[in-house]
Amino acid sequence: MRNESALGPLLALTRLPTTLDTRGAEPKAQAPVAAPAVTVEHVEKTFRLPHRRYSTLKERALHPFSSSSYDELRAVDDVSFEVAKGEFFGIVGRNGSGKSTLLKCLAGIYNADAGSVHVHGRLSPFIELGVGFNPELTARDNVLVNAIMLGLTRKQAKARFDDIIAFAELEEFIDLPLKNYSSGMTVRLAFAVTVEVDADILLIDEVLAVGDAAFQQKCYEQFEQLKRENRTIVLVTHDMSAVERFCDRAMLVDRGRMRQIGGPHEIALAYNELNFGRLIEGAPAADGRYGDQAAAEIRAAWFEDDAGERIKELPQGSPCTICMEVRFHQAMDEPIFGFHVRNEPRHTVFATSSDWNARQIGSFAAGDSAQVRVRIDNYWLAPNRYTVSPSVARAGMGADVVDLREDLASIVVHGTRVSGGLADLPHQLTVERR
Repeated sequence: MRNESALGPLLALTRLPTTLDTRGAEPKAQAPVAAPAVTVEHVEKTFRLPHRRYSTLKERALHPFSSSSYDELRAVDDVSFEVAKGEFFGIVGRNGSGKSTLLKCLAGIYNADAGSVHVHGRLSPFIELGVGFNPELTARDNVLVNAIMLGLTRKQAKARFDDIIAFAELEEFIDLPLKNYSSGMTVRLAFAVTVEVDADILLIDEVLAVGDAAFQQKCYEQFEQLKRENRTIVLVTHDMSAVERFCDRAMLVDRGRMRQIGGPHEIALAYNELNFGRLIEGAPAADGRYGDQAAAEIRAAWFEDDAGERIKELPQGSPCTICMEVRFHQAMDEPIFGFHVRNEPRHTVFATSSDWNARQIGSFAAGDSAQVRVRIDNYWLAPNRYTVSPSVARAGMGADVVDLREDLASIVVHGTRVSGGLADLPHQLTVERR
């Protein structure tokens, strides 16, 4: 594996051969094409799992002729992909799918058994909680040591020390040995170091889940800043909302193999399908439908005005109702009905679900039908085209989807005032002369 660090010579941009203009103009050179930030080609990684382990010399002496057989676990199996410079790339998959092993191959923690990994630029990995930290040292010493290991000079590390501690919000604990830190404090310190080293490429595993909600939000704000700075980020996560919020593209892996690569929303839905054992090899149905529809199916969805008439357009500020009709093929207890409303750029502007209130939905028998309605005042929706994706799921967390139909109905909200905002919030503007 080759890691072309920013400490070495910069990788020259490849210039394509010149092409001649047949109309007799001067030869033109095509624009340089930048090399991808990360290139993974047919990478494989296998672990050997012995049937019997010996931890002491005594055990080995007592069982000198015991079999040393083992099983092989193919954690990464012939995976290839590229990440462009400045791209926010997500890797998702179930526990044990090989995504973290793949990230460690990118970071150089593991050597790939086959294939190649090329990283163009300085790399900053944030992969396992506390990796690279010495628990006997204080936070002060750990920050300086790790910042230098990640490419800063000693002078730069000292200059950025205060910013790192301030981001981690650990000013009161800088002289406390790391062994006395909680897991949340450790992850805050590690992430603060990672984002302060001016790396071109950041590898971030799902350890952010250890932090509290306030710190996670702070990390997400940092993600936005890193995107504006055109940094390349590879994120391994189970959080599909983070994938849809930040990622330009994402990849779904399962049992060590790449199953699908594409847009973040497409991959988020495929992940949910896979998580409940219903992903058929390849993409979802051509009509954007998910689930097996064995227990229930969504027959229709539409928008209504206050008179109960189905509508395709709506003046800004007028109330409306979002509706769907569900037909049950099997008995279901407490089904979960949901709606996602997105605007034309595919931003989710409104979402709701029947399990968000304490009201019991009840049970439905095979052959029953239900109409589900959600009334909104529509004072906040800016002029735009909106689509609704209705869903019905089995009782539980709402992820065991029976039927989900993408963009089943649409409506155009029109108005004379276009603010350019995602929503038009009720507000008052005042001006005081001083």
